[in-house]
Amino acid sequence: MEWIRIFENSTQAEKALPENQPRLLMVRSKRICLAKHNGKILAVQNNCTHSGGSLNQGTINYLGEVVCPLHQYQFDLKTGHEANQRSSDLECFPIRESEEGIFILI
Repeated sequence: MEWIRIFENSTQAEKALPENQPRLLMVRSKRICLAKHNGKILAVQNNCTHSGGSLNQGTINYLGEVVCPLHQYQFDLKTGHEANQRSSDLECFPIRESEEGIFILI
Protein backbone atom coordinates (compact mmCIF):
# COMPACT_ATOMS: atom_id res chain seq x y z
CA MET A 1 0.00 0.00 0.00
CA GLU A 2 1.12 3.53 -0.70
CA TRP A 3 0.16 7.08 0.28
CA ILE A 4 -0.81 9.02 -2.86
CA ARG A 5 -1.31 12.79 -2.88
CA ILE A 6 -4.80 13.79 -4.04
CA PHE A 7 -4.65 17.52 -3.20
CA GLU A 8 -1.68 19.87 -3.01
CA ASN A 9 -3.16 21.71 -0.01
CA SER A 10 -6.36 22.31 1.97
CA THR A 11 -7.33 25.30 -0.21
CA GLN A 12 -7.35 23.10 -3.30
CA ALA A 13 -9.41 20.48 -1.43
CA GLU A 14 -11.92 23.12 -0.27
CA LYS A 15 -12.53 24.22 -3.86
CA ALA A 16 -12.82 20.70 -5.28
CA LEU A 17 -14.79 19.06 -2.48
CA PRO A 18 -17.82 20.94 -1.15
CA GLU A 19 -19.31 19.76 2.16
CA ASN A 20 -21.67 16.75 1.79
CA GLN A 21 -21.30 16.46 -2.00
CA PRO A 22 -19.69 13.14 -3.00
CA ARG A 23 -17.16 13.15 -5.83
CA LEU A 24 -15.58 10.42 -7.94
CA LEU A 25 -11.84 10.02 -7.50
CA MET A 26 -9.87 7.73 -9.82
CA VAL A 27 -6.60 6.51 -8.31
CA ARG A 28 -4.62 3.75 -10.00
CA SER A 29 -7.72 2.31 -11.68
CA LYS A 30 -9.69 2.36 -8.40
CA ARG A 31 -13.01 4.20 -8.35
CA ILE A 32 -13.32 5.96 -5.00
CA CYS A 33 -16.15 8.00 -3.53
CA LEU A 34 -14.56 11.02 -1.88
CA ALA A 35 -16.65 13.21 0.42
CA LYS A 36 -16.31 15.84 3.09
CA HIS A 37 -18.61 15.63 6.13
CA ASN A 38 -18.33 17.92 9.15
CA GLY A 39 -15.10 19.28 7.65
CA LYS A 40 -13.41 15.87 7.45
CA ILE A 41 -12.42 14.23 4.14
CA LEU A 42 -13.48 10.58 3.90
CA ALA A 43 -13.06 7.95 1.18
CA VAL A 44 -14.85 4.67 0.42
CA GLN A 45 -15.14 2.43 -2.62
CA ASN A 46 -17.44 4.02 -5.18
CA ASN A 47 -19.62 1.04 -6.06
CA CYS A 48 -22.51 0.04 -3.78
CA THR A 49 -22.06 -3.52 -2.50
CA HIS A 50 -25.79 -4.16 -2.96
CA SER A 51 -26.22 -3.53 -6.67
CA GLY A 52 -23.15 -1.67 -7.91
CA GLY A 53 -24.62 1.84 -8.00
CA SER A 54 -22.15 4.73 -8.27
CA LEU A 55 -22.08 6.27 -4.80
CA ASN A 56 -20.60 9.53 -6.09
CA GLN A 57 -24.02 10.09 -7.71
CA GLY A 58 -25.76 9.66 -4.35
CA THR A 59 -26.15 12.01 -1.41
CA ILE A 60 -24.63 12.43 2.04
CA ASN A 61 -27.15 12.49 4.89
CA TYR A 62 -26.90 14.24 8.27
CA LEU A 63 -25.48 11.07 9.87
CA GLY A 64 -22.45 11.08 7.57
CA GLU A 65 -23.73 8.23 5.41
CA VAL A 66 -23.47 8.09 1.65
CA VAL A 67 -26.86 7.08 0.22
CA CYS A 68 -26.86 4.96 -2.94
CA PRO A 69 -28.91 6.56 -5.73
CA LEU A 70 -30.37 3.22 -6.87
CA HIS A 71 -32.03 1.71 -3.77
CA GLN A 72 -31.14 4.17 -0.98
CA TYR A 73 -28.81 1.84 0.90
CA GLN A 74 -26.89 3.95 3.44
CA PHE A 75 -23.19 3.43 4.19
CA ASP A 76 -21.25 5.09 7.01
CA LEU A 77 -18.40 7.08 5.47
CA LYS A 78 -16.12 6.40 8.46
CA THR A 79 -16.64 2.64 8.80
CA GLY A 80 -18.21 1.51 5.51
CA HIS A 81 -21.03 -0.27 7.41
CA GLU A 82 -24.44 -0.42 5.73
CA ALA A 83 -26.97 1.11 8.15
CA ASN A 84 -29.43 -1.80 8.15
CA GLN A 85 -26.92 -4.63 7.61
CA ARG A 86 -28.54 -5.62 4.31
CA SER A 87 -25.30 -5.56 2.33
CA SER A 88 -21.55 -6.05 2.70
CA ASP A 89 -19.47 -3.20 4.07
CA LEU A 90 -17.67 -0.79 1.77
CA GLU A 91 -13.89 -0.69 1.62
CA CYS A 92 -12.62 2.45 3.37
CA PHE A 93 -9.45 4.32 2.45
CA PRO A 94 -7.51 6.28 5.09
CA ILE A 95 -6.89 9.98 4.44
CA ARG A 96 -3.89 11.87 5.83
CA GLU A 97 -3.45 15.64 5.86
CA SER A 98 -0.01 17.21 6.27
CA GLU A 99 2.00 20.25 5.20
CA GLU A 100 2.87 18.39 1.97
CA GLY A 101 -0.79 17.94 0.98
CA ILE A 102 -3.71 15.57 1.41
CA PHE A 103 -3.04 11.88 0.78
CA ILE A 104 -5.03 8.66 0.40
CA LEU A 105 -3.70 5.20 1.27
CA ILE A 106 -4.17 2.80 -1.66
